[in-house]
Amino acid sequence: MIGKVFKVSVFGESHGTCVGTLIEGCPPGLRVDENLLRTELRRRKPGSSLTSPRREEDEPVVMAGVFRGRSTGAPILIIIYNRDRDSSFYEAIKDTPRPGHADYVARVKYWGMNDYRGGGIFSGRLTAALVAAGAVAKELLRKHGIRVYSYVVRIGDVEASVEPRDSPEFREAIDASPVKCPDIKASKRMEDLVRRVAEEGDSVGGVVETVAFNVPVGLGAPPADTLDGDIAKAVFVVPGVKGVEFGAGFRIAGMRGSEANDPLVLRGGAVVTETNNSGGVNGGISNGAPVVFRVAFRPTPTVRKPQRTVNLATREPAVIKGWGRHDPCIAIRAAPAVEAVTAVVLADHLLRWYSWEGMRSKILG
Repeated sequence: MIGKVFKVSVFGESHGTCVGTLIEGCPPGLRVDENLLRTELRRRKPGSSLTSPRREEDEPVVMAGVFRGRSTGAPILIIIYNRDRDSSFYEAIKDTPRPGHADYVARVKYWGMNDYRGGGIFSGRLTAALVAAGAVAKELLRKHGIRVYSYVVRIGDVEASVEPRDSPEFREAIDASPVKCPDIKASKRMEDLVRRVAEEGDSVGGVVETVAFNVPVGLGAPPADTLDGDIAKAVFVVPGVKGVEFGAGFRIAGMRGSEANDPLVLRGGAVVTETNNSGGVNGGISNGAPVVFRVAFRPTPTVRKPQRTVNLATREPAVIKGWGRHDPCIAIRAAPAVEAVTAVVLADHLLRWYSWEGMRSKILG
């Protein structure tokens, strides 16, 4: 579960009947309809030449918590049916776990009772449910002028130069790119790399950057529920994540304090930071600057190249070669999922902040 006030749970398996999300704590009156959900789900749909050939319609069905297109204040239940399922590959390899995947640990953890088809609960298929929840969270954030953008800044050794901005044009540039990279030149090079890697029967990793604009000062509940800590934990719900960094990230370890600090200045009567090495968060609390972080995604574990494994039924060495339908680069379709979980965490902390601020006059007079 993500969140404590605005709470999101996801459920389902890759080749089960459906995946879905349960959203608790959403205020009443918020616009929630299938068109809103479809717009967000289209951003992560498979089926392109650079992603898994699995073709799911990703048609959201709102089962509860919405009446006449508005949230009622009751829990919202959204399901997305799995229509295009082919479990033949997974039946063939059920005793030979894929290196790098959760196959082996899931079998041990769940006593062999886990649904191994499509990776079960460890599949990127569940990001559809995350994106649906994120659509609702983003609608709440929009009411407060907060907007979130996630995009690819690196695939393999190809890096993009992106200057994020809060505008419809920036959103359009992200969505127009087949690899979710708003840098047109880098996007083309990334496309070529992914195609080349896929033709070789391999996969490639990537980095997704996220920027949240207009986040007010004060979101976060230290010492345990820090804003950056909650975002980082939520991001790890997305399969394939291996690292998260905020602001200057790991580069900050090589800086002096005088370089790393973000000077405070006055602009238009408001206190703002002159730089943003901290990524918009100090002490686990938002400081008013854009919240900026990057997420590293591993290459897809399933590849067509032969890899060593163990046959768990015979307890003998084995070799496995992937086949079937898999993304050659997880990061591409993961970008909308990272955006979604970020929106969920921000929505949760925004509601917590309002409950705090709402008591100010009662306590201080």
